[in-house]
Amino acid sequence: MTNQNFNMERRENRGEMLMNTKMIVTDLDGTLLRSDKTISGYTASVFDRCRKAGIKIVFATARPVRAVTNWLNINIKSDACIYHNGAVIRIGDELFQETGIENDIVNKLLGVIKELDGIKAAVEINDALYANFDASTVWPGVEYTTSDFYCLPKLSADKIIFITADNTEIGKIERLFGKELYWEISENEVLMVMNKEARKRNAARLLAEHFGVMMSEVAAFGDDYNDVEMLRDSGAGVAVANAIDEAKAAADYICDTNDNDGMAKWLEGNVL
Repeated sequence: MTNQNFNMERRENRGEMLMNTKMIVTDLDGTLLRSDKTISGYTASVFDRCRKAGIKIVFATARPVRAVTNWLNINIKSDACIYHNGAVIRIGDELFQETGIENDIVNKLLGVIKELDGIKAAVEINDALYANFDASTVWPGVEYTTSDFYCLPKLSADKIIFITADNTEIGKIERLFGKELYWEISENEVLMVMNKEARKRNAARLLAEHFGVMMSEVAAFGDDYNDVEMLRDSGAGVAVANAIDEAKAAADYICDTNDNDGMAKWLEGNVL
């Protein structure tokens, strides 16, 4: 498939093209952001035109608050942000909803570290990262506090992270889950454990309701496992060409890659 065909690629039997987009929800890494974590002037200009057309702009990411608010809004202004896959939702600078892991469950889950000797783990609490390893080896430049997890703040956690792709280790972690939790893999080895209600899809629905928008009027963009539900349940689910197969299968459309302004091309051709 040539690049010029990406913009109009449509999954069969998924209905008519979305004609009245009122809200855009987009993943960041691998979708909106290029591989070097930048945004082109062209993409920024397309989003500016969308905002001027009255379309709400929402970022939906597994990133924490601190990793987004300091720089992204300089390039593209958003109306709301979904962080930690939906554990934290903010509208502007105001907290809209928080769906974390209760402190007693955090302590129980982190206890698995004693079983899995040497496993790398981290926890996000109140927009601060605590890790028992050099977190910069996974997230270059990240600020974090080295911790053995015995003296964490007695607050709910937005997310617990294990660095593993080992099925045996994942099985031992999963056995500690109650019905309150679920996990997803990102970047092939980052196992993220979250409250079962903390999902991009759920957060997108809450924001759509808040803004008076139907889900059929939402265009969602993504590339990874944590985008699949959001792509499937939105009026138009758009996967970038560099997305995993599962995201492409859930999408209505495939646009060009993140490094080739795929989102902006699709929006310009189908929404503006």
